[in-house]
Amino acid sequence: MTVSLHRGPALAAGEPLESARGAVIMVHGRGASAESILTLAPELATPGLAYLAPQATNGSWYPFSFMAPLDHNEPFLSAALEALGYLLAHVTSVGIPAERVALLGFSQGACLTSEYLARNAMRYGGLIALSGGLIGPPGAPRDYPGSLVGTPAFLGCSDIDPHIPKERVIESEQVLRRLGAAVTAKLYPGMGHTVNQDEIDHARAILAAL
Repeated sequence: MTVSLHRGPALAAGEPLESARGAVIMVHGRGASAESILTLAPELATPGLAYLAPQATNGSWYPFSFMAPLDHNEPFLSAALEALGYLLAHVTSVGIPAERVALLGFSQGACLTSEYLARNAMRYGGLIALSGGLIGPPGAPRDYPGSLVGTPAFLGCSDIDPHIPKERVIESEQVLRRLGAAVTAKLYPGMGHTVNQDEIDHARAILAAL
């Protein structure tokens, strides 16, 4: 099913928003699609939730590495963050509060969801960042305002991921914790750029609490 939004379509699966007890915004990686990230929904095996997946133009949320200078990825980065905000506003407008909405992303989608929560800190249902981290070059200021008020967050990544340095995962864990999130971060030895069963189990635990 497709949900028509002012800022572009989002695919929907699971429970209809109007009757769901919570929602998961699922954000795909570079070169992927809303359809591909939604294939994770059955793996998460959490009934009663609505799953919404926005689609990036040409399969990419921003053109360069997530560790490039921020201005190199503009105006695309700001537009992508705005699209997430618009989708979250759509969810809350039908009666599901942000504390019952989890944001899940893989790769570029994990970077985008992590950065969105950091820039828009409040209590969410959760963050599930699979192979990603906060956006910006090494040494970028992380003086985000506000508090995540105990939002549960899971960061999972390979310790040798070719796209995501483990140091950025560790930095993201520290920053999100400083913002008040309840963070679990795991680096998996020798894993590829993929999602494993342990990550799915951590995600299920967050979604079960929505």
